[in-house]
Amino acid sequence: MKETSFLQYLEFEKRFSLHTITAYKKDLQQFLLFIKEEGGLSSVKEVRHPHVRSWMVHLLSEGMSSRSINRKLSTLKAYFRFMMKRGYLDHNPTDKVPVPKIGKRLPSNLKKDEISRLFDLVQEEEGFPGFRNRLMIEMLYATGMRRSELINLLISDFDTSRQQLTVKGKGGKIRIIPISTELRKKLENYLTLRATEFTDISLPYLFLTDKGKKLYPKFVYRTVHRYLSLVTNNEYRGPHALRHSFATHLSENGADINAIKALLGHSSLASTQVYTHNSIERLREVYQQAHPKAEEDNP
Repeated sequence: MKETSFLQYLEFEKRFSLHTITAYKKDLQQFLLFIKEEGGLSSVKEVRHPHVRSWMVHLLSEGMSSRSINRKLSTLKAYFRFMMKRGYLDHNPTDKVPVPKIGKRLPSNLKKDEISRLFDLVQEEEGFPGFRNRLMIEMLYATGMRRSELINLLISDFDTSRQQLTVKGKGGKIRIIPISTELRKKLENYLTLRATEFTDISLPYLFLTDKGKKLYPKFVYRTVHRYLSLVTNNEYRGPHALRHSFATHLSENGADINAIKALLGHSSLASTQVYTHNSIERLREVYQQAHPKAEEDNP
C-alpha cells in the first residue's frame, strides 16, 4: 500500500526525526489493519471518508483522547496527500473528516523554586553517573534543547572559546545556543571525567551511558522523570517539561519572543507564543493573590 515509500518520503524529503517517523508508521499500520479487519477493504484505493470517521469513532470508544486522535488523523492526512501527489490515488478520503476539537492546554513547566530544589537534589550524587545526570538535566533547562538534540550532541558541537553549543534540530536545522561561564566550566570538567572514565572509547557523542554507549530516549526520560518526581506533582515530568520551563522563565523575565523562538529552534512564531500565555496566567495568579482590587473581581 505504498506505506514504505511514504515513510522514505518522510525520512529523506521531509527529513523528519526517527522518533516522528516511528510514530507515523505506527499510526498508519493501525489504520490499515482496521480497514482490513473491520472494513473488509483489500486496497487503500477503496478507502472513503466514512472509513476514516469509523476509525476515529473506534479510537474514541477505546478511551483515546481527542489530542491523540488528532495526531493520528494528521498522519492519515499526510499519507493521503502523499498518495495523491504521487498519482497513486485520485481522491483524499480525509478531506471531509472534521478535526476533533481539543481543549487548549498550556505547556507544563516547573516553578523556579522547584528548579532550585531539583538541582540541590541532583548535586548530591557522586562519580561519573551523578555528574552526567546533573549536567544532562542542567543542559536541558539551561538551553531548552529537545531530548533528541541532547542525545545527538557531539563533543565537537561544544565551542569552549565562544561559550556556545551547535545544535542540530528538527529537519536538520542548525542553531547556536550560548551558555553561561558556569555551564562551560561544568562541560569542561565533564569531558575530563568522561575521558578518565572511558579511556578506550572514541564515540563522538557528548553524553554517554554508564557503560560508555550512546544515550537513548528512554534513558534520558527515566533519569529526568526520577528527579522531577521528587520536586513536582506536575502530570508530565519528562525532558520536555524542562524545555517548557526554560521558555516560560525566559518569557516571565521579559525576554523577547523572537529570541526565545530562535533559542528553541521553532520554525513558527505561533509555536513560541504559547509561552507568553503561560506568563500571562502566572501574572493573573499573582494579581489574584496579591492585589487589593482582585477581591472585588471575585464576589
